[in-house]
Amino acid sequence: MIFKTKKEKKFVYIEAGEGHPMVLLHGLMGGLSNFDAMLNYFSDKGFKVFVPQLPIYDLPVLNTNLTSISKYVIRFIEEHIEGPVTLVGNSMGGHVGLITALARPDLIQHLVLTGSSGLYERTFGDSFPRKGDKQYIRRKTEEVFYNPAVATDELVDEVFATVNDRMKGIKTVILARSAIKHNMQKDLPNISCPTCIIWGKQDNVTPPDVAVEMHKDIPNSDLFWIDECGHAAMMEKPNEFNEILYNWIKDKI
Repeated sequence: MIFKTKKEKKFVYIEAGEGHPMVLLHGLMGGLSNFDAMLNYFSDKGFKVFVPQLPIYDLPVLNTNLTSISKYVIRFIEEHIEGPVTLVGNSMGGHVGLITALARPDLIQHLVLTGSSGLYERTFGDSFPRKGDKQYIRRKTEEVFYNPAVATDELVDEVFATVNDRMKGIKTVILARSAIKHNMQKDLPNISCPTCIIWGKQDNVTPPDVAVEMHKDIPNSDLFWIDECGHAAMMEKPNEFNEILYNWIKDKI
């Protein structure tokens, strides 16, 4: 199914289905299309699914940080959704989810983390914006997945276009550094909502040790592994990911 984006005020998002509200947060180099399989699956399972486009490149440089993005998510939930939500975050989106769950626990009924930053992650680093070097970008994009074929030409082209946009490249580096600085080790024990951690066993960006540490520190958490899977489990192994999440959440709503 092809989902149409909506634009209202400052929000661009996809909305599908009816039922319990679920909000999906993409990563730093991610986008709305990362969640196509989840949208199809959960919109047919009694969920109203929202995928907001995070303002990664829209914030003023001085406000380009994870806390500002979390405030954007909070406004989105307050203005578009009634009642607390299930918040699902991949990579940087998971980090934003952690910040949001701590800031506004009244809005978050469940938290779902996959390949989430917040403790440790390997990023492109200072060498990220190598303009014109498409093979480098292809190699870095392929490293996100266990199966490099998941890094399609279309996906590589999207990343390449971002890198070659000067301001987007700058803001990408700023946010990557913000994620590294915003370590949440001491905050994780204060996450009060039930938390589902779904991780690729071969995640090269946020290694499996990160998932183990999060599971240890978040009080009411469950950890699930997906084999032969990298950093974006909902893209690389969508059927397994969706079944794990649905079985975990179906008796909690």
